[in-house]
Amino acid sequence: MLSDMEENNEKSISEPTNGSLPSEDNERGARSADSFEVSNLAGSGGLDRLIDRAKDYARQATAENTNTAYKADWAHFSSWCRRKGTEPLPPSPELVGLYIAECASPALPAKPLSVATIERRLSGLAWHYRQRGFTLDRRDRHIATVLAGIKRKHARPPMQKEAILRDDILDMVETLDSGLRDMRDRAVLLIGYAGGLRRSEIVSLDYGRDDTEDGKGWITIEDQGLTLTFRGKTGWREVEIGRGSSDATCPVHALEQYLHYAKIDFGPLFQRITRDDRKATGDRLSDKHVARLIKKTVLAAGIRADLPVNERLKLFSGHSLRAGLATSANVDERYIQKQLGHASPEMTRRYQRNRDRFRVNLTKAAGL
Repeated sequence: MLSDMEENNEKSISEPTNGSLPSEDNERGARSADSFEVSNLAGSGGLDRLIDRAKDYARQATAENTNTAYKADWAHFSSWCRRKGTEPLPPSPELVGLYIAECASPALPAKPLSVATIERRLSGLAWHYRQRGFTLDRRDRHIATVLAGIKRKHARPPMQKEAILRDDILDMVETLDSGLRDMRDRAVLLIGYAGGLRRSEIVSLDYGRDDTEDGKGWITIEDQGLTLTFRGKTGWREVEIGRGSSDATCPVHALEQYLHYAKIDFGPLFQRITRDDRKATGDRLSDKHVARLIKKTVLAAGIRADLPVNERLKLFSGHSLRAGLATSANVDERYIQKQLGHASPEMTRRYQRNRDRFRVNLTKAAGL
């Protein structure tokens, strides 16, 4: 479920709807609204400072992509309530039940939402109600029975993103030139692929420890490779990326080259580049850029050229890098599980697109 919701969140935030890919210059990083509210307190300089700090900590309690998705969920529900002539507060299980019913079977020409998206919407609503001091009981029969019926009628197997395999990633980096922006993008693709990283993890890294307040980790370059230390979904962890067999395909070499020419030794690791492609700006790259970069280089490399452009764009996303590593790396499964930061082997197997499902044949083992 977590994997399905994660891929669904990513698609809803970054996937283009018209086949076009926005440029980096048009990128606008949306920040979630303040979710921490304090009322009935007399204002003072000291309290105002603490309120601002508490709001900042509250924003850090959940990932930025989750904050963005939850913000969109609440906005959609509030708009729906206004159209129906009612209010979203206080929480009403009956009203929420009607809302998810319309999400599953909306009036034309609106498209129905998937079960995973509806469940994510419920999580977003419950989260927002908690921030306002209310509780939404998802076990209430007006919600639970409607959701059970939606699942029974509309549930489909999750649509997995296509894995980017070894030859694919090599073809993708070959489409990049030698400019500073392309050096950075080459390092993004190779580090993301070799580390099995989420797009949010890629851009959250700093050069050094505690370089920025919004950084989620840092790097250590060693003779044998690169160590990433960052705060993931399950806490602090380390990811080791060894050096490759050649400079052309080595993620560590690509990163070193980018850092050298961009003159980066402090702050965000992957930064935006000036329009003239000559220097880094110091501003952290958005995770949306990673998704767009993957789609752009997939098209340029001619991967899955048998499909129309729009279908190819839908097939690939940031998760394609993680799935590619899990599928391509011919090592014991436990090493892949550690690299991806999964708590269980079952989660890792969801990312292995070409896994040998019949390696253990229980039919023959049972004597048939």
